Amino acid sequence: MSDTTHFQYCQKLVVIDPATDSVLLARRKGEADYDGVYSLIGGKMETTDGSILDAIRREKEEEIGKAAIIAIAENLSYNVLFKKKDGNSMILPHFYAEYEGGDIELDEEYSDYAWVPVGELDSFEPKIDTIPAAVQWATQIGKLVKKGEGLTRL
Repeated sequence: MSDTTHFQYCQKLVVIDPATDSVLLARRKGEADYDGVYSLIGGKMETTDGSILDAIRREKEEEIGKAAIIAIAENLSYNVLFKKKDGNSMILPHFYAEYEGGDIELDEEYSDYAWVPVGELDSFEPKIDTIPAAVQWATQIGKLVKKGEGLTRL
């Protein structure tokens, strides 16, 4: 009997603006599982990506543009297993990221974005239900990371 289970590796960025204690959420557009729902940015690793960091950089540039500057803690992740409507599974590693500045320029995958204060996240809707736990994890990581130390700028 062959195993027909397929997994996709889909890294997510929990982008926190330390100046405002807010998290970046973007509203999905035309997506099968979460159309019209706010999510964290990020996406699937591709076979052409040379490394996980290359995939994260590519997704960041595709989804919010090159002008937005973030720095990530690339060696730590909060992992979630997600079962898609089509039956396939995704491994979603979430990485802490600090917003350093620059314009957010959404691609066609999103219709809108919002900087949501971390303290108001529970009441913000519509959002993916795993976001509060990922943001709580990222907030703790942010307290451990000193500005500019242990982070990789993208």
